[in-house]
Amino acid sequence: MSDDRRRAVLALGSNVGDRLVYLQGAVDALTDAGRVVAVSPVYETDPVGGPEQADFLNAVVVVDSDLSAHGLLDLAHATEARFARVRDQRWGPRTLDVDLVAIGDEVIEDAEIVLPHPRAAERAFVLVPWFAVDGDAALPDGRRVADLLAGLDVGRVRLRADLVLELPAVAP
Repeated sequence: MSDDRRRAVLALGSNVGDRLVYLQGAVDALTDAGRVVAVSPVYETDPVGGPEQADFLNAVVVVDSDLSAHGLLDLAHATEARFARVRDQRWGPRTLDVDLVAIGDEVIEDAEIVLPHPRAAERAFVLVPWFAVDGDAALPDGRRVADLLAGLDVGRVRLRADLVLELPAVAP
């Protein structure tokens, strides 16, 4: 990884349509951010907050990127739009959700972005897949994902071993 690249962790979710196709599309699209280095197993989770809706498929993608945090956010929003994400109801059903969880040790709070993600530490559907791809993962403030998981109910995060996301092919 070059000096200007940082490790970015992005959480993916989908609960409308062909959920696995949408997640794989997001993984593939994130090659525009840099090198996709890891993709978690797929988990099925109960919706949290919002209206009554279908279960989600969730995963985490780890990317080595030289994009700025705002550049990554723009790419996340463009990826959601590519898969017809509609934002008409907060925490409502969606074809695709791409959230920035953390980028290196960056701490940002401005009108467009908050890093690390302000609710990442309390979301088992983010932490379980993140831990699956990086057992030593920690938030920029030093809190380890493993320790955060110990305090959460992970029973609603179910591994879907029958569903697999592929790492994008790397050009020679």
